[in-house]
Amino acid sequence: MKSVEIKRSTFRFLQSLKKNNNREWFAKNKELYLQAQQDLETFAGALLDELNRHDQIETPSGRKSLHRIYRDTRFSADKTPYKTNISGNFTRATKSRRGGYYFHIEPGNSFVAGGFWNPSPPDMKRIRDEIAFDDRPLRKILKNKTFIAAFEELRGEQLKTAPKGFDSNHTAIDLLRYKQYLLVRRFPDKEVLNASFVKEVSRTFKHMRPFFDYMSETLTTDVNGIAI
Repeated sequence: MKSVEIKRSTFRFLQSLKKNNNREWFAKNKELYLQAQQDLETFAGALLDELNRHDQIETPSGRKSLHRIYRDTRFSADKTPYKTNISGNFTRATKSRRGGYYFHIEPGNSFVAGGFWNPSPPDMKRIRDEIAFDDRPLRKILKNKTFIAAFEELRGEQLKTAPKGFDSNHTAIDLLRYKQYLLVRRFPDKEVLNASFVKEVSRTFKHMRPFFDYMSETLTTDVNGIAI
């Protein structure tokens, strides 16, 4: 596969947008935005090809993975019209593969992430029931050296108290309090602009698989391990 790398011009556009986050400037520099958008489409397309080497992805193209740069300001105190990053996500194929992949490109704040951002109430209960029954399989994944090297630890918002129906003194209460189950890895600008970044992001996503496999099995079986 031809080498693909994110261009410095894309970073320069995002840096300028951060300083000039208004519609007048954006309109005058629309061509720079389109070039940056195309740059990330190319990157996302190459990343999709890499992902499909070790997973099955439902998202049909790099272009379809990208998010809009226009912010929804209807319910926000921040009325700046544009995001100062370019981001996207990939959906895994079939109901048996749970979890999703996300990338966020922004000078000084680039990262990739994956996991379960907003589990439905039934999914959240099923995950907690599984952890409460036996937290050892999940802890084994979280303590793996490869996992720690890539993600350090499990992340996500947590309840301040025990979730309803669970004992606050449960030995797995630290895991039961999570409302989100997320894996995050940050990258310095130098790595993002390197030609090896596509493959490194793909490897990082692959390192999520033991966690995804655990969650997928949990969410596609009942408490007795029977497929649902």
